[in-house]
Amino acid sequence: MDGPLRHRMCQAGRVVEPQRRRPSVMQAIRFGIDLAKNVFQVHGVDASGRVVAQRQLRRAQVEKFFAAQPPALIGMEACGSAHHWGRTLSALGHEVKLMPPAYVKPYVPRNKNDARDAQGCCEAVSRPDMRFVPIKTVEQQWARALHRTRDLLVRQRTQLANAMRGMLYEMGLTSAKGAAGIETLLQRIETADEAIPAALLICLTPLAGQWRALDGEIGKLDKQILAQVRRQQAALRLTTIPSVGPIIAHATIAAI
Repeated sequence: MDGPLRHRMCQAGRVVEPQRRRPSVMQAIRFGIDLAKNVFQVHGVDASGRVVAQRQLRRAQVEKFFAAQPPALIGMEACGSAHHWGRTLSALGHEVKLMPPAYVKPYVPRNKNDARDAQGCCEAVSRPDMRFVPIKTVEQQWARALHRTRDLLVRQRTQLANAMRGMLYEMGLTSAKGAAGIETLLQRIETADEAIPAALLICLTPLAGQWRALDGEIGKLDKQILAQVRRQQAALRLTTIPSVGPIIAHATIAAI
């Protein structure tokens, strides 16, 4: 406070220190976000590196908050819903970068918590040697979900086949390996082969039914994948490589 102003205040019988202005979030040029299911932690700095934003936002507030900010660089760990938020915030005009959690960890201060995680993301995204993860499109995420679903169903189908083979083997009955072997086994169960004890059929029949159902669902997914491969030039080119079929080609494109 300058001398004349203080003098006039003293004459009026009071001395009032001028209020210090709190830095505006509008000054932030870089943000770090710690993603969560419900409450997000945001850390923002200005061009000089001074902290101008440290706050928690509920999920419904995130988009509204960043819509009110000028274009900025935003860093987040590539996990959970990161690709969704990457697309959402990019559409608002921000430059969004996703980073592998292992590469962010060195920039997180000790005594880890949500606020420090956001601070670490804010610092890590500014590093010139940082490695970034491309933001996936909705189509790419759907393709990956397609393969995860297929992989799960294939594992369950294999478990059922092994369970049926194991039960029969304990009764002294064997079946050949491979697709032909499992088909023969299923037919023996479905036709109530007299070599299989009636009591065991009670256990094997529902397992065979589940195997058939899973096999049908896997076939539907395979048709979806094949249809997509036929529409993707990059996937079609991959199928020209020996031993690379539509499933592998589609999974490779989805993972890029």
